[in-house]
Amino acid sequence: MKHLLTLDLQFFAGEKTEKATPKKKQDSRKKGQVAKSQDVNTAVVLLGVFLILLFAGSYLKDIIISIMRHTFQEFMLMELTEATIQTIFLAILNELVFFLAPIMLVAMVAGVVANYMQVGFLFSPEAIQPKLEKLNPIKGFKRIFSIRAIVELFKSILKISFVGFVTFMVLWNSIDEILNLSQKSVGAAMITIGSLTVKMGLYASGALLFLSMLDFLYQKYDFEKNIRMSKQDIKDEHKNSEGDPLIKSKIKQRQREMAMRRMMQEVPNADVVITNPTHYAIALKYDESKLDAPYVVAKGVDFVAQKIKLIAKEQDIITVENRPLARALYSQAEIGDAIPEEFFKAVAEILAYVYRIKNKI
Repeated sequence: MKHLLTLDLQFFAGEKTEKATPKKKQDSRKKGQVAKSQDVNTAVVLLGVFLILLFAGSYLKDIIISIMRHTFQEFMLMELTEATIQTIFLAILNELVFFLAPIMLVAMVAGVVANYMQVGFLFSPEAIQPKLEKLNPIKGFKRIFSIRAIVELFKSILKISFVGFVTFMVLWNSIDEILNLSQKSVGAAMITIGSLTVKMGLYASGALLFLSMLDFLYQKYDFEKNIRMSKQDIKDEHKNSEGDPLIKSKIKQRQREMAMRRMMQEVPNADVVITNPTHYAIALKYDESKLDAPYVVAKGVDFVAQKIKLIAKEQDIITVENRPLARALYSQAEIGDAIPEEFFKAVAEILAYVYRIKNKI
């Protein structure tokens, strides 16, 4: 029973039930794994293209008419030789560049804007590296028949149905114009067809943009779900980021040892050492060029106190026994700090005593 309980606890500890930490999200982003909907890119690009057709339609129409005029009035009358074919090709290519350049530029800018709105600036070399596992046919079949593939199929059917319905309604509302096309001139019919095409494109792009917003929310939910962490994952991440406790304790021990050595190196500069006498030792120095009051250069209890007193004896530094003062200074003054004001009088008397002894010597 106890064994089964342990297994249950381990199982629940390994469940991906916790939200991803900021570090996990950052690591996923570095790998190119972000919440992104390709439908948003498609919708924004289509919307941008049809908007340029709407506002620059007359400019694009003039280019098409110019190409047709040159083709039927000039190029068809020219003798086909190597030189004339090159001339005709370059002339048509030149006009096509002016026709396609605005459309392609708008599409490119729209694609960049759509990506930036979703994921911001992101460059991930790891995401474009070739991976052999993608060529694995077994994993490929699993992806094809996975739940995600079914969701994508459902989304595709929904998009086709919704966009098809919207475009059908645009045509249905313009049925009278369509039926009257046979009674219009070629130019008027072309204008009507072009207007309907742009109108259907704008409505279809708007419908697709609406669906893409829903898809983006789904992709964000799915991404957050896929990068969830277990409680054990969070503990491991915290452990890795903070460092192994054993290594941390060794580092702290090394830091304490270095601080102890630096403190002991300052003891020979002290003017007096105040003791408990056996448990506490406080080394003080008065240097008016550094501080206006005496300050602590070293302090310690038990073994450290004995070591301070030993160094003081070796350096001929006077030791004064004052139990309450030693305890108070140890608890209220840190190394490098001036002593508290309430101890000025007591310490001043001790320093005066020390200076008198030194002068006699």
